[in-house]
Amino acid sequence: MSGQVLTLEPSTAVRWHQRPAALATVAAARLLARVPPRRLRQVLELASRGARPADLPQAVRARNAVVSVSVAIAGPRCLERSIATALLCRLGGTWPQWCTGVTTQPFAAHAWVAVNGTPVGEDPDAVADFHLVMSVPARQ
Repeated sequence: MSGQVLTLEPSTAVRWHQRPAALATVAAARLLARVPPRRLRQVLELASRGARPADLPQAVRARNAVVSVSVAIAGPRCLERSIATALLCRLGGTWPQWCTGVTTQPFAAHAWVAVNGTPVGEDPDAVADFHLVMSVPARQ
C-alpha cells in the first residue's frame, strides 16, 4: 500500500442506546458480505419485505451509526457498510434501496444505499459512473 492513502468516512457520535443495534448490524453485514451474491440478494429481499421506504434522514442516521461503531466499515468496506446501513434501517421499520454496481474504466465495484435514487453519504457524481448490477428496493 505504499503511496496509497486510506480515507475514513466521517463519523458522528451515536447515542449509547443506538450502539448495540449498530454493532449487531455490522456483525451481520460481515457475515453476509461473505455469501455468494445470489444468496445475499435473497437475504436482503427477505429483510426488505414489509418495510416502508426509508427517507433520507433515516438512511443518513443509519449510515452514520454503522460508520461510527466500526473503523473497518468507515474505510474501504463499502459492501459491509451498505448491508449494515440497510439492516439498521430495517430495524427501524424502513428500507433504503440497496445497490451494487461496477465500472470498467478502470474496473471497480461499489456498493451503496440510495433514497429516491439519491446515493446516501456518497458523491453522486462518482456513483453515477457505476452501472447498477444489483438492487434491492423496499418491498411493501
